Amino acid sequence: MVLVAILGFIGVIGPSIEASIFGEAWWFDSGENWAHLLFGVVALVAAFTLKNASAQKNLVLLVGVLALLVAVYNLFSTNLLGTNLESPLDLLLHLVVGVWALWAALKKPAGMSMGGGAMPMK
Repeated sequence: MVLVAILGFIGVIGPSIEASIFGEAWWFDSGENWAHLLFGVVALVAAFTLKNASAQKNLVLLVGVLALLVAVYNLFSTNLLGTNLESPLDLLLHLVVGVWALWAALKKPAGMSMGGGAMPMK
């Protein structure tokens, strides 16, 4: 997210239609760039400070719920707290991130049996 914000701020994918390499199809305005920067910094801080797997899982779950809420909101409005969500790609991006984060937070860890215990080694 930090990279997306930086690319938006420096004129690769925003902060205007004219400044985006994708043109009218997909661009991030200043509000979106600030939101991506804020959430990206929070994610980086959490990645290096949250050592508890349960806390990490809850953070990923929160990201998934938040992304899906933005996607659902975007079905009905293209303006969220002053940010531009006009492109259908904004909706698709938030939907994919939300589903991916929920899947990651709710999937069973590898190597776990149905009962929740580790498989015995032979």
